[in-house]
Amino acid sequence: MENIRLIVGLGNPGRKYEKTRHNAGFWWVDAIAGRQRASWSKQARSSAHATKVDVDGHEFWLLKPDTYMNESGRAVASFTHFHKIEPGEMLVVHDELDLPPGTVKLKKGGGTGGHNGLTDIVEALDTKDFWRLRIGIGHPGHKDLVADYVLHKASGDEQALIDPAFDRSLDVMPWIAKGKMTDAMTWLHTKAVVPAEAGTQPKTEGTK
Repeated sequence: MENIRLIVGLGNPGRKYEKTRHNAGFWWVDAIAGRQRASWSKQARSSAHATKVDVDGHEFWLLKPDTYMNESGRAVASFTHFHKIEPGEMLVVHDELDLPPGTVKLKKGGGTGGHNGLTDIVEALDTKDFWRLRIGIGHPGHKDLVADYVLHKASGDEQALIDPAFDRSLDVMPWIAKGKMTDAMTWLHTKAVVPAEAGTQPKTEGTK
């Protein structure tokens, strides 16, 4: 069991970035806050916006840094230190170049894949030992194209793949709230015929 007390969505602040690929983490926590009818409040001490939600009797924080992506670590470190949240109690949601559109994966630890937000968090906390929810956005094909690619909207065809996988990923929230991360991974990484209740074994028709 992993007691998740904080979910951080990564993105860039400002309306011009709202629908860009790099803001997939913001999309996710905004969707969870919307489901819970939670309101965001400014956290001046942490240079972030945060809200507290309750899912199935389990309370946890949602956080969106107000800094740009490559300075995300400052906001995360300040918030976790103030609230005494350990790295293993945190889930970071972010866009993932190494996964194709339509794929969402959950893992703990590992490298940052050159993601500026993750890299800054690792440096600020001096550890990689936190959970990540990786929302696939695909790769432009060459590293020199990445900066421009992530700061633009997905194409219509890509978004048509991203949306159903994104919506499905939101349904792991009951497992995450209860700290059942292995169950969340099992369901998220398989093709479920019908979304299973949290804590039960999903019915599958194959694996990705």
